[in-house]
Amino acid sequence: MILVGANVGVAKVLAESLPIALIACLRCMLACVVLWPLARGLEGFPALRPPVLKNLFFQAIFGTAIYNAGLLAGLRFTTALEGGLVLATLPAVVALGSFLLLRERLLPRQWAAAALAGAGMAAITLARLSGEAGGSLLGNALIFLGVCGEAGYVLLAKRIAGQAPVITASFWMQAFSAAVLLPFALPGFSALGALGGGQIALLLVFHSLTASVLCLLLWYRGLRRVPAGVAGVFTAFLPASAAVVAVVFLGETINLTHGIGFALMMVSMLLVTWPSRR
Repeated sequence: MILVGANVGVAKVLAESLPIALIACLRCMLACVVLWPLARGLEGFPALRPPVLKNLFFQAIFGTAIYNAGLLAGLRFTTALEGGLVLATLPAVVALGSFLLLRERLLPRQWAAAALAGAGMAAITLARLSGEAGGSLLGNALIFLGVCGEAGYVLLAKRIAGQAPVITASFWMQAFSAAVLLPFALPGFSALGALGGGQIALLLVFHSLTASVLCLLLWYRGLRRVPAGVAGVFTAFLPASAAVVAVVFLGETINLTHGIGFALMMVSMLLVTWPSRR
């Protein structure tokens, strides 16, 4: 979760230097290069049934294409700090999606979490309307579109839980994503000269290998040792690490509105992910 949050700042730097579709496509291609031998060596790369592959294709559309497009496009307009706060609404959006689409019953605390997440978004929005410097409504809205895409990925993943090994499924997702993004990325390949400086190339490799490979492996290896509810609590590190990177490395500033939004998001995430007492 710390790496996911840190990648918000990295994505902002990349989005200012390269076309969005090119970043997302290269990220997926690099991830495939790493995931292929891992899937072969650790899982045997088993054949997947057509319905599972179809589900993985739509997971790629929502969780990779739409999420990355929304995140990278939004970070061109807003700050990494506010981007991290908007991403913190993900647990609440997933809970609402489960209620609306999967007809799952929500606990009172999950409804409260959704309300607090909405209040946190409202605080940031009011700050933008009042003319406070920093982010932008358009940028935050684009990132929230990415959050909705990621929530769609999570809900689709529930349909095939346990039907595909994690690394093999991740490889197919990245491969499908690269194929979908390639036509949009082709016009931007002329911008690859920006990688010649070295720093952007290193950031792109870091972004791909951490966000698409290492974060996944750490998360699912951790889930073998702790319950999913306990693991969910650690999503609070996402906006926290995004804020640290934004302030320390990108020179962004935190104001009172950010503090209020951060507090509301933290309580929301803890409510929606804290393990139930048995």
